[in-house]
Amino acid sequence: QRRSTWGSFQSCKSDKMACESSPALIWAVIRDNSSFLLKGNGQTFSRERNNLKARNSFRYNGLIHRKTVDVQPSKDGKGVVLATRKTKVDNRPGKSFTRVALKKNSRKTLSSLKKMVGNSGYRPDLTNAAVRRASALLKSQKPVPLRKTVRKRKA
Repeated sequence: QRRSTWGSFQSCKSDKMACESSPALIWAVIRDNSSFLLKGNGQTFSRERNNLKARNSFRYNGLIHRKTVDVQPSKDGKGVVLATRKTKVDNRPGKSFTRVALKKNSRKTLSSLKKMVGNSGYRPDLTNAAVRRASALLKSQKPVPLRKTVRKRKA
């Protein structure tokens, strides 16, 4: 009696837990070979989305974990956008992210970001990295004050 591969694929598709690869296994495959890697000067960086520190490490990698966090500048240049991955919609990439625009003052933005990422239990290990990235983005969006140049008098 022959088993078809299609039948095993169907059972694999219905039983997600049995077919899903572990993040450690995926990390072992893509750790040294990825199109997102930037190597140089003794360090390895990664350019994939949802990598808060742009570092090639297991913790910050955005491709292997089911729950990821990303902080991006908003389109209009005021505030930041927090993007988190939904865990239930793996097969629909267009709908797999929840994006929340945070456009209040910087103190309220950072406190609400802490609540969404850390206190809710989504990814508490990424709270500090998300807050640091958001504060850097907010700081870069502030206008640069003009300095007055003082002319020196000729003696």
